[in-house]
Amino acid sequence: MFPLQLLAMLFISTPTHDDRDEEEEAHRKQEVALRRGDLLVVPRTLFTHFGIYLGGGRVAHFIPDILPVVSADQTWINQVVTNTRLLLGVLAKRGSVRVDSVKDFAYGSPILVNTTDQVCSRPPLRGDEVAQRAEKLQGHVTYSLLWYNCEHFVMYCRYGTVTSLQTFQFCKTVRKLLLSRRVAKVMAALGACLLVHLGAVTPCSALLAVLLPFLMWMAA
Repeated sequence: MFPLQLLAMLFISTPTHDDRDEEEEAHRKQEVALRRGDLLVVPRTLFTHFGIYLGGGRVAHFIPDILPVVSADQTWINQVVTNTRLLLGVLAKRGSVRVDSVKDFAYGSPILVNTTDQVCSRPPLRGDEVAQRAEKLQGHVTYSLLWYNCEHFVMYCRYGTVTSLQTFQFCKTVRKLLLSRRVAKVMAALGACLLVHLGAVTPCSALLAVLLPFLMWMAA
């Protein structure tokens, strides 16, 4: 159960009962200022969720969802996506571009508007064109946590480029942690000790034991 709870934190942080009324009122006030084609950003526990405002209190967003794979009941599918549906969708690499209310999209979290305009090198498209792109992409799409997620979807709609700053930063961090000279030294030492312990020191095994640390060293 613990792994599922941990993964759920990546997508949804549940508000407390005392905060819900204030958050709903804040969302109602914010909806008045939103414009069609705005890019909405909702901070989560470890990641950030993105959507495109379509007007009329509706938001198009791309989320992992397992339910369309196992059921064709649209009434059931259109209900608010639960944590379990999200997690299984990630594992199955299935997702949907769907339209929900601003309240359901935010799920109790604060909403930021068009913050990516400050970091994207491309100018945003016209609001109506952004919204039309999001509307045309509604339906089931292959989901990838790293290579095609909610941020890739909104970046394409608003700027015409399929990219994710979150994915870039994550890969950069992993590369920094794994592809370092310290890790290369540790790998070389462990490989040598393992070969000696197993009594499997041959020219071929020694070459393999040296090759991986060497590649990590060169990539660092």
